[in-house]
Amino acid sequence: MTTLSHLNDQGEANMVDVSGKRDTLRTALAEGYIKVSDAVLSAISTETVMKGDVFAVARVAGIQGAKRCADLIPLCHPLPLTKVDIQFDVQAKSGRIKVTCLCKVTGKTGVEMEALTGVNIALLTLFDMCKAIDPAMCIENVRVVRKEGGKNGLWLAEEQA
Repeated sequence: MTTLSHLNDQGEANMVDVSGKRDTLRTALAEGYIKVSDAVLSAISTETVMKGDVFAVARVAGIQGAKRCADLIPLCHPLPLTKVDIQFDVQAKSGRIKVTCLCKVTGKTGVEMEALTGVNIALLTLFDMCKAIDPAMCIENVRVVRKEGGKNGLWLAEEQA
């Protein structure tokens, strides 16, 4: 049976004590998608989005989001991230943009929440930058696809259709 590590003996929310864990290199890769219209894809490819360079702004926002994860999610440990990498893959045939966020740290706890936060903030920034063109965009399928480090080693998500 799995116990919830964020609860104390009284059942109250509690920050996990990781002081007994050893430092290891930990990485996490998260991904997510935003479904967009042909008009958005066209505006991005021709660099005519009125707010500016969509991917540059979303990349910086995603990096900043990952770095500020502990400020947003109450029980996350603040981590000294050593790498945050945001990538975009325009998938014109399926009318969507894939965003990935890779986070790295040498520490006592994983970086899955930071990677997920980076992806979500980058996706939200894409939405914000393009909402005047297509307010019906849809963010979907945000998930961790890979994590490594700590006592459990490598974990990979199953492929999605």
